[in-house]
Amino acid sequence: MHWQSQLVSPETLAPGGFRSLVTPVYRGSTVLFDNAAQVVDDWRHAQHGYTYGLYGTPTAIELGVRIAQLERARHSFIVPGGQAAIALVYLACCGAGSHALVPFSAYGPNRSMADGLLKRMGIEVEIYDPLIGAGIGGLIRPNTMLVWTESPGSVTMEVQDVPAIVAEAHARGVPVALDNTYTAGVYFDAFAHGVDISMQALTKYVGGHSDLLLGSVSVNSEAMFERVGSAFADLGMGASPDDCSLALRGLQTLGLRLERLQTSTLAVARWLHLQDCIATVLHPALPSCPGHELWKRDFTGATSVFSVVFQESVSAEQVNAFIDALRMFRIGMSWGGTSSLVMPYPDLARPNRHYRGRLVRLNVGLEAPEDLIADLRQAMARAAIQEPAVAA
Repeated sequence: MHWQSQLVSPETLAPGGFRSLVTPVYRGSTVLFDNAAQVVDDWRHAQHGYTYGLYGTPTAIELGVRIAQLERARHSFIVPGGQAAIALVYLACCGAGSHALVPFSAYGPNRSMADGLLKRMGIEVEIYDPLIGAGIGGLIRPNTMLVWTESPGSVTMEVQDVPAIVAEAHARGVPVALDNTYTAGVYFDAFAHGVDISMQALTKYVGGHSDLLLGSVSVNSEAMFERVGSAFADLGMGASPDDCSLALRGLQTLGLRLERLQTSTLAVARWLHLQDCIATVLHPALPSCPGHELWKRDFTGATSVFSVVFQESVSAEQVNAFIDALRMFRIGMSWGGTSSLVMPYPDLARPNRHYRGRLVRLNVGLEAPEDLIADLRQAMARAAIQEPAVAA
């Protein structure tokens, strides 16, 4: 064989038998078939094996299987990010002329997609009160094709009565989807509570180190497997095997990280609850959070993100000064990683609630909680929100 041909030969020359503790990173688009009769272009790996890299290399499939085990799902599809997972759910369930319901506390880009892309496609998305519970039945129409839930909600942390919503939706033949990112699929068992589709931004807790973008869409029935899988293939939502490898690594420490994050976050949240300058702590494990009793009933733990609302006497300018004075809490989007983060929401709109720049979201990382509390205390003092003598 000519040396130029040898350079592009697809044959493996290294000896076999190498066994590793970790799943290899399989990169590839083209899949080789043994013979012409085997050639098929289909996303169903269990039936047809690997046919094209876009449907998932062994690295992505391994991650999907492990997420499915974690969520007790029939199957988990791995997609390039949390927003891609939300889009996949919408486009698998809805079409032109259909109606969907989404809580006003849902992840901001979910709402943006509803007002933009989906509206242009002729899909109407109606906003509802996350605390509506069984009252959701009054909003379901003959053309309702999807009910979204997100519990706790983004930023304002409302805990939803998911079983009550599921009962009303299923009585009318409507599937329910849950954004289960907050619990990493661990502290709330979506399918045991009747949910049809559970999605996560694996970017957050599964990745765990703020260095990847991935999402998952998990289903529990054969019908939903076919419905979501067909949309997954049509949309070409292939995920990077390198990011999947990082997520597989993140899964190995997820249990330890969640335990530490819960303990540290509760310590910080309870300290903030005692501060005179704080009007409300929106943490689902505290009675001050809307839906706290539902959290106690349905959840087995809490994670790292929550919000606080400063007293009305604290100005928006002081809140910004407080954020700028923080040293350990970095100003940044996202959450669920090893580092503590802070994010202001000066323009946050919620029906009948006017925060006027006084709401701040915190993500607690793996730093020592006493150091984080000291950082919050000094920032309050520097912003003239509270005297520095308040004890931990």
